[in-house]
Amino acid sequence: MNKWFSFICLFLIGVYCYAQKQIVNDTVTRVATIKNTTTGNAVLFTPETPELNQIAGAPKSFYTHYWEFGDGHYSTEKKPKHTYKKTGEYEVKLWATNNYDTGKPPTTRPKKIAINEITTPYNDVASMDEDFILKRNREPVPDEEMVVIMSYKNTKDYTTNGKLYLFYNEHQFKANNFELIETRMYHNEKNVSNSGFAFSNTIDNDGTYLASSNNDFIETRTVLQDSTYKTNLPLTIAESEDLYKNWSILEFNNMQPQEERNLFFSLKTTPEMVKDTSAIISIRGIYVPDSSYDNHKVKDMEMEIVTSHDPNKMSSNGTFLNYRLVRFKTLKYKIKFQNNGEGPANTIKLETDIPEMLDKSTLKVLDMYPKCEICPKYDVLYSCLDTTFTKTQAIFTFKNIYLPGSEQKNIKAYDSTKGFVKYSIKFAKDFHKKKTKSRTNIIFDKNDPIVTNYSTTRFLPGISIGAKVGVNSFSNLNNSESYFFGATLSPYKSYRWYWQIELMNNFHNYDDQTDINEEFVSDAQGVRFLQRTTTNHSFENIDWDVPVLIRYNLNNYIGLGAGVQNTISLSEKQKRTILIEQFEGDVSTNPVISSKEDTSSQTNTFTHLRSGLLFEATAGFARIGPSLGARYIMNFENDFNYWQFYAIWKF
Repeated sequence: MNKWFSFICLFLIGVYCYAQKQIVNDTVTRVATIKNTTTGNAVLFTPETPELNQIAGAPKSFYTHYWEFGDGHYSTEKKPKHTYKKTGEYEVKLWATNNYDTGKPPTTRPKKIAINEITTPYNDVASMDEDFILKRNREPVPDEEMVVIMSYKNTKDYTTNGKLYLFYNEHQFKANNFELIETRMYHNEKNVSNSGFAFSNTIDNDGTYLASSNNDFIETRTVLQDSTYKTNLPLTIAESEDLYKNWSILEFNNMQPQEERNLFFSLKTTPEMVKDTSAIISIRGIYVPDSSYDNHKVKDMEMEIVTSHDPNKMSSNGTFLNYRLVRFKTLKYKIKFQNNGEGPANTIKLETDIPEMLDKSTLKVLDMYPKCEICPKYDVLYSCLDTTFTKTQAIFTFKNIYLPGSEQKNIKAYDSTKGFVKYSIKFAKDFHKKKTKSRTNIIFDKNDPIVTNYSTTRFLPGISIGAKVGVNSFSNLNNSESYFFGATLSPYKSYRWYWQIELMNNFHNYDDQTDINEEFVSDAQGVRFLQRTTTNHSFENIDWDVPVLIRYNLNNYIGLGAGVQNTISLSEKQKRTILIEQFEGDVSTNPVISSKEDTSSQTNTFTHLRSGLLFEATAGFARIGPSLGARYIMNFENDFNYWQFYAIWKF
């Protein structure tokens, strides 16, 4: 007893210690610290970041940085120098993103910066090339925080009051991708109730703000960050509500001509975010520069869901597709890359897999960076993008370009070291319903290739309903007549393996074996004669058959299946006929003296639950359409084996 008690105690202590060790490991977080050197109102910021954990086989890991200075300005430099306009206390925030690193991004505690005197003149330099811009500090990763920067500018020659809208969480995804946890405003913007949509129904035609009557919103979402002027604000809002579940509305006032402002939205990516790392999601911004008019600007920002921050990535909008509708679908792919070298790249080659289900002849380049022309068929000296094909790949080649490296001297904007190709492609005329995946080899000049993630295309199962009719053949039953009809349920046009469930109404009439009993009996006078008793049983059954089976299509025309079948008798009507005949002497030579027939019947419901195995083969159109089949059912009891011959049409 003491021996077992000691063993249990030691075991529990070991489990406890191991659990404590696990908890410590799971709760250790990496922290980045903000360091600063302040000279009057000019501050130099320096990050102190933890050591990186290199992903095996990936390019050298590094950090990218995003700073908010607490006065409405931001920077993506590693060590930015910022000049404050006014004295006061400012809260500085840092987001350091670990690229090619196995861990999570480090967290950073905000730091208070006190500006007590103005020693350096503040120069408010215009930085916006457009009047409305959406940016983000990193790609969305499930259960991480990201920041969306909304920048807007007054291009009017007068002071304006207007509105800003942020739409997020697309309806096409069941779970929410984002939770808006904070909005940081620095110019007295005000949140407006989500139901507070208001429109002026007028258009500013003074020529200072261009507008378009084009209301085709489907096309605007096909561009990475579309920037489209619109005039029908109610239509824009209605279409945005159809696309997104959530939105935030803000009002701004007293915006001076040529003034630029920034808004910052912290979005917490939910754990339920779409887990497919090749999926593309989006958010939408709408800028109404003057509330007196319906003129507005729409900008969509597409983002790739990632599990780790890797600048080299392939993504697609065809993560999950409806196979019935793919002929009307055009897939869009995006290949992102970053030059992490110490010098510029002049030639970049992207060797991209093209699944056999896609038609290479329909490929169209939609956008690219660095921006350049499409190469002609002859050699040129200017920058261009060339597209060639092999049997299984499309090869995009940037020629005569200059893409700086992230480790290159005097490169402060890491975005300038990144590029992409976005293209569309259609499905081939005939292809199977199977998962496909493709990836890209990225080659900078003559360096070794960098291999991206797999971009996958999956098909939703879909539902195929089939109509089925046939007959049953019983070799050991007399006068058997049996037929059935019903419906089948299976995934739509599956490629190889798939499940199928059926419900059959079965009508069966048959006779049981005839029992004949002969014996000699005597009447009251002692006369002996032969009496023969013939007993017949006939059945009229209405059954429900519920087969559940696994099927495999050998090709487009032949399929095999196996499974189990349960049968229950909804109604069983049994009719019994007893015929008593009496003969003088031998039955074969003497006539019948007398005969008497008695008939009785009995009806039962929900009886005779039978189970068995089934094996079948079909020939015809195995995946969709009509076919013929034969099935053999082996019952577990009563030796009730039989064949089915049927026709089926799947829709």
